Amino acid sequence: MNEKLFPSELHVMNVVWEQGSVSAKRIADVLSETIGWSKTTTYTVIKKCIEKGAITRTEPGFICTAAISKKEIRQKETVDLIDRLFGGKTDRLIASILEYGTLSPEEIRELRRMINEMK
Repeated sequence: MNEKLFPSELHVMNVVWEQGSVSAKRIADVLSETIGWSKTTTYTVIKKCIEKGAITRTEPGFICTAAISKKEIRQKETVDLIDRLFGGKTDRLIASILEYGTLSPEEIRELRRMINEMK
């Protein structure tokens, strides 16, 4: 899958990742409850995910299964963000996060641990 997933498609993917193989009807029910989508909207977005290769569909029951993992999407989106906003420089992303002071002491400790493991 080389295409970018839009936020609406990520809503669908999150349901599939959380529930595993799941019917399109169940996805529509969940998204109706959580964000107020109609069944038609949900099915349209599911079909876009299928066209992009993010979801596979099996019958009977219009069962949707993730064809790409959440980890793979996170990696792809992170690389894209770093390329677009930080000129491909990961340290600039981290500097930006640190500049805005959005990390808790626990998160800072965890980052230090991860950096030490990389050495």
